Amino acid sequence: MRLVVRIGGSVVASPINTELLGKYADLIKTVKAQGHEVAVVIGGGALARDFIRTAKDLGLDMQAQDEVAISVSRLFAQLFLKRLGEGGWSKVAMTLDDAAQGLSEGRIVAMGGLKPGITTDAVAALVAERVNADLLIKGTDQDGIYDKDPRKHAGAVKLDHLGFDDLPKIFEQREHKAGIHQIVDPEAVKVLKRRRLKLIVVNGFKPENILAAVKGEKVGTEIS
Repeated sequence: MRLVVRIGGSVVASPINTELLGKYADLIKTVKAQGHEVAVVIGGGALARDFIRTAKDLGLDMQAQDEVAISVSRLFAQLFLKRLGEGGWSKVAMTLDDAAQGLSEGRIVAMGGLKPGITTDAVAALVAERVNADLLIKGTDQDGIYDKDPRKHAGAVKLDHLGFDDLPKIFEQREHKAGIHQIVDPEAVKVLKRRRLKLIVVNGFKPENILAAVKGEKVGTEIS
């Protein structure tokens, strides 16, 4: 199976969780050893948003804000790649072609942001589209997708399954802005719908959920 795993910055980078990042590296190596091809996209989390605020305070425009956030996410991808060791590709992937090349060489691909105007969610969806992935898994700071934001609504209910057309009804933000933070970003939703890419959203603080999703076990929220 060809997989794209999206590790949310809210999970490993808000604050920086070295132990969890290491566990993810070991887990991804296990997934690879099971015969799967894996590309990993890591977000910049709170640190990226700190740099966005700094750029904004300096009077920089949204493109510049996005650019510094991308640099932060790529730093996390670099750390992850170094921790992978020999199983990882030779460098952090900077383009969709890089991701495809790394997978074709039988290596684990690691990347952060891609270009201004899209989040790492959208990057993960675009990579999945480019490499014809069988499954996209996102580890986030919630147990899945809820009918309402569980951080704001005590009665929010987790949804086990969603169709592609249900997504825009649930999310509050419908367009990109620097530092956007919701469980799946609007640009990623467009790619998912366009290519009918299967996405499973799981609690990323439990890396074993990634393995469960790969095995087809019922975990998180499936979008298909």
